[in-house]
Amino acid sequence: MNWVAVGLCADVPPGTVVPARVSHTDLAVWCSAEGKYHAWGDRCPHRGMRLSHGFVRGETLACIYHGWQYDDDGTCRYIPAHPKLDPPKTICAREYVCKYQHETIWVALEPTGATIPDVGERRPVRSLDVTASAGDIAKRLGQTASSLVVVGGPHDLALALQPATDDSCVVHAFAGWDQDRKTVSRYLEQLRADLEAAA
Repeated sequence: MNWVAVGLCADVPPGTVVPARVSHTDLAVWCSAEGKYHAWGDRCPHRGMRLSHGFVRGETLACIYHGWQYDDDGTCRYIPAHPKLDPPKTICAREYVCKYQHETIWVALEPTGATIPDVGERRPVRSLDVTASAGDIAKRLGQTASSLVVVGGPHDLALALQPATDDSCVVHAFAGWDQDRKTVSRYLEQLRADLEAAA
């Protein structure tokens, strides 16, 4: 997989940070006050605290432990205990390539020239955790392992698969624009139960 969906933009509004996991890699996914999305390794370079527990201050992410602030390229810009210190440029959070498209946040853990999967004429409905691997889900739906599985069917579904661990996955669901969100959500709950029973 090149690009992996890690969240819907509606679930990560400006000024928030959330945890995410892709193939055992823990991420802090955050959106600046101006609406720019970022995905970083979920560890503060200072003491290893999870950055996903931190808070967004304008265009920076601050660690909740000692308040170290990192700007949009991951570089430490401010240390509250030493306000006059210009932090060394080597103090950086691990940054991953992050883009948003189709109202969804996409991350690449390695550099890639691939394009973000196209969800077509569909809109995001919701995300749900599934206790099954991404490979098992794709296989159960009759497709090869991919970051996007087009299901079609009565709701014109496409599923962006976010492998978390060897036996768990987050599924970000997209449906046709004319579909009722509540009806699709109920269908997805049943689909999750079926996928977990088959895993």
